[in-house]
Amino acid sequence: MNTHVRTIATPRGDARLHADRARYPVAALALGHGAGKGVDSPDLVALARALPGQGVSVFRIEQPWKVAGKRVAWSPEALDEATIACMNAIRVRTPIVLGGRSAGARVACRLARSLGAVGCLALAFPLKPPGRSASTRLPELTEVGLPTFVIQGERDSFGGPDEFPETVELTSIPDANHSFTVPKRAALSQAETHDLIVEAVVEWVTARVA
Repeated sequence: MNTHVRTIATPRGDARLHADRARYPVAALALGHGAGKGVDSPDLVALARALPGQGVSVFRIEQPWKVAGKRVAWSPEALDEATIACMNAIRVRTPIVLGGRSAGARVACRLARSLGAVGCLALAFPLKPPGRSASTRLPELTEVGLPTFVIQGERDSFGGPDEFPETVELTSIPDANHSFTVPKRAALSQAETHDLIVEAVVEWVTARVA
């Protein structure tokens, strides 16, 4: 990886933009992190490492609350404002997909269309809080207004693949939890699991710009 990191001023404080650019880009992917780990989440790192070689530049957005060393994510409004500032700082000539994992996926769903993205990528979308089956965030997915792709772990406690309607374009990751971590007994190793995620993302993103 040859990651270039720069500080972006936002209405909510400084964010960081981690850029891994393709040499001959055909598309770009901007990714927000979740409410737990930041841009160093293994799935986000795997995408940043692999996609530039496939012609897709990757920009990981590190929220101001994480840069400031806070432990708790800020309000949706704060996340949205910081993401908008970071997206406005990205300079690419290719089509761009806005995505993220968990809370970052929700941000992407809210903003993708208004920011001119050609699609929305939702990694580990938190369909419902664990143990609260009556509460659903499905409208955030169905109201994006753009092609939207969900990658969901088979054992995700925030909603497994079978809890999404068939109308949602979705790839299920075998044996994976909300962090896409798999147990040792899983059919695929952890590295193979990340490879599966990368393969699915490359195929879907490049199809948006073909």
